[in-house]
This record gives sequence, structure tokens and C-alpha cells, in this order.
Amino acid sequence: MANEANSPATPEPTLIALPVTMSDIMAEIEAEKLQRAALRPANKSAVFAALAGAGVATVTVSFDGYGDSGQIESIEARDAANMILPLPDQAISIVAIVWGKSEPEPREMTLTEAIEHLVYDALSETHGGWELNEGAYGEFVFDVTPQEIRLDYHERMTVTEFSSHTF
Repeated sequence: MANEANSPATPEPTLIALPVTMSDIMAEIEAEKLQRAALRPANKSAVFAALAGAGVATVTVSFDGYGDSGQIESIEARDAANMILPLPDQAISIVAIVWGKSEPEPREMTLTEAIEHLVYDALSETHGGWELNEGAYGEFVFDVTPQEIRLDYHERMTVTEFSSHTF
């Protein structure tokens, strides 16, 4: 057994803390938004192909959030005759941004999970913080034939007006 006292010491790694500026953070947020926008067309195509194959004409996704918490409330699929349909349980592949990873990754998920992924990405891109304080609610409508996703968004606000006068 080697004598530890005579072993050469392994130098400890030196960490250099660089100051992070607000412009660095904003640039990172903007780069992620651009990356999400670039991934959206292929992810939308995969979702819409699966919906069309299942005879779905529209999907309505309702969401609600406030008090630092938010979630999807319901997902409802309808056919061309406006009859409610169950979403198929099939798996599809989309490309997702994964926290802590430098590159997006292909992910296999159910159609329902892929729809949720598109919804949360769109909310993050258009209304980051939608679940904070008074929050927001709304719905996404996936219209299969034109392959469009529409967001109807309602933000809650509390307004207080104060005046003070000395005469």
C-alpha cells in the first residue's frame, strides 16, 4: 500500500466565478425562444399528422394559473361533426428543449403529452410567468385542417390607484 504522505498531491480544480449580467440572462432567454420557434414547425407537423390520422378536427386545451402555480385543466378533441373523441394513445416523436442540456433532444411521448408540450412551450414563449401572482387563463385551439394553433389568453390584474394631496 502506498504511503499517502509521499504521494504527489492532486491539485484541486480552480473555479472562476464570472459575473452574470442581466443582459446575459436576457440573451439566454431570447436564444431559447428562437430555438423553440425553430422546433415548432416539425413538432406541430407530428402532432397534426397524428390528430388527422385519428379523425380529429379540433383540440381545445384549457389552462389556468395563479399564485405561482398553473396547469392544463382539460384537453378535448372533436371530430368534424363536433362530436367528442378520445385522443389516441399512440406515441409520437418530437424534439424538445431539455433543461440543463445544450442541444434539443428527440423525445418519444404520447399524443396528449406532445400537445401539452406544445402548449407549455407556447405559453413560455408568449407569456412567460402566466402562472404568477393573479395569473392567467385561456385556451388553445388546435385546428387540424389548416394546421393552426390559436391562443386566447386572459391575464388577471389587480389595480390599485392611490392619490395623496396636501393643500
